[in-house]
Amino acid sequence: MHYNGDFLNLRGAGLQELAPHGGINHKGDFLDLLRYAKYPLKIELPPETARHGADVEIAHSTTVVAVLYRDGVMIAGDRRATAGTSVIYDRAEKVLQIDRHSALAISGSPAIAYEIARILEHSFQYFRRSQLQELSLEGKLRMLSRLIRENLSMALQGIGGVIPIFALYDLNAADDGNGGKIFFYDALGAHFENVDFATTGSGSIWIRGVLRYLSRFGETALHEMDQRQAAIAILRLLDIASEYDAATSGYNAKVKIFPTLKTVTRTGVNTVSDDDLAAWYAEAQPNVEE
Repeated sequence: MHYNGDFLNLRGAGLQELAPHGGINHKGDFLDLLRYAKYPLKIELPPETARHGADVEIAHSTTVVAVLYRDGVMIAGDRRATAGTSVIYDRAEKVLQIDRHSALAISGSPAIAYEIARILEHSFQYFRRSQLQELSLEGKLRMLSRLIRENLSMALQGIGGVIPIFALYDLNAADDGNGGKIFFYDALGAHFENVDFATTGSGSIWIRGVLRYLSRFGETALHEMDQRQAAIAILRLLDIASEYDAATSGYNAKVKIFPTLKTVTRTGVNTVSDDDLAAWYAEAQPNVEE
């Protein structure tokens, strides 16, 4: 089979086309299928330009945060994308739904991150449809690890790094328990479970300590907050990050651009509406006039 630039077209091809002698022993692994079709999972600069990689201005995005609250995980991101010292976009989507019970928050290069998210989404779909069952939680974590590790060369060249936060809901959790889980990744693909919160991106240094304070000493602990309380806390945190980090935007009152907030709960992934965000932002910043 000849790869034509769009892995989505693989869905229309039978396994007899993809491999000789009656098919490929894929076992539901979408990445192996892509490699067989010669889809370029690993992207590298040509040798003659690789040494100048750090001088190329690539769009980057920050700041993202996830907190464990009463019903699951709330995961959020500001909307600003920058290239060097320039703001190139103020409506970037940094929180992406991957499947019914997982979402990915991206920091770093949006171009690479969106491709990772797209492949991850179709990997989960492919496994479910070919194996007639959901990929396990550990399988989902390792799939993302493989994709991040494939991108290591671009990260080391300084122009394609992606450090995501992966939020999931474990349906095997007890009905009276919280199945929300937050995982942080490094550039090598190692994943670490964060108990109460995670944040990454250039603005994260300004809010990590605040998150720790809220988690340990706040009037209401993060994991005990309801959706409204968690949203107000996150809106305040992103506003703090935007004050100290030029690459992070808060709420833009002039054109009504809010951060993106999603919840990952037993019922699935849901996006917090702008109407709710407007009401909660008014509570979060009571003395701010639009």
